[in-house]
Amino acid sequence: MAPGAIDRSTGSEPVPAEPLRALPVVGPSVPSSELAPRPPRAPPRPVEVARGVVLFDLDGTLLDDLPLIADVAADVMQKAFGTDPEEARIHYLATTGMPFEAQLAQLYPQASAPVLTTAARTFHQRKVTEAYARAKPFPEVPKLLKTLAAAGWNLAVTTGSETEMAELLLEREGLRYWFDDVLGSAEGTKREHLAEYRRRYGTSRMFLVGDSRFDMEAAHEAEAVTALGRASSLRGWTLTPEDLTRWGAAWAAFSLGELPGVLDRLSRPAARRRSTARRPARSR
Repeated sequence: MAPGAIDRSTGSEPVPAEPLRALPVVGPSVPSSELAPRPPRAPPRPVEVARGVVLFDLDGTLLDDLPLIADVAADVMQKAFGTDPEEARIHYLATTGMPFEAQLAQLYPQASAPVLTTAARTFHQRKVTEAYARAKPFPEVPKLLKTLAAAGWNLAVTTGSETEMAELLLEREGLRYWFDDVLGSAEGTKREHLAEYRRRYGTSRMFLVGDSRFDMEAAHEAEAVTALGRASSLRGWTLTPEDLTRWGAAWAAFSLGELPGVLDRLSRPAARRRSTARRPARSR
């Protein structure tokens, strides 16, 4: 029986507990050296990969969710600012790619900060419960990611959505397996993501696949990142391959099904590309 316990079967008195013993003290509990500030850790050395890195935007590029998100944004803007829903929807699509807070600040420059903050918070909550709950990948995406990984490309995600939510969505759709990294809003803007991926992957060849003018311009301004675009045709809004090319895309199309061949072509040394282009067709 443990010291101090009562034997309830016999009703006997409790057994006297042993006196507590103080633990030995060996010097201070925290050495003085632990209290001194530590020098910052050096960042890990960049990783050079075999073929290169393909960075994917999430909304509208991997996930066919832009119509759902645009409807949520339009309703939020109508309730917060009185904008006609169809007009608000077009305004959202015209500025997509930017953080929603930046979109609102640009569209409603006279609105007070509390109103903008409340509208943005409502949008992010409803985006999860109403848009992401129904979002699915574009049909070609699962096969595309498997093909690129098999060909030796390293894949990563850059998104303005919350990092944890992006991870959950990719896991839910069975896509997270193919990606080495996911950077979301907790790690900054897309431009900051590109700088971070450049630090992580050194001089490796890098491509950004996105669906907006913001994506194309971010890649163009980054260090040695080639922009590729997914065009879109939605209710009241069309972003053509020519639009994306004008904003800096080296290639753009309404589907990413041809992306493996495009990456192969664009990643060849320039001299080899020229010689291949000039090679005459063989006579039969």
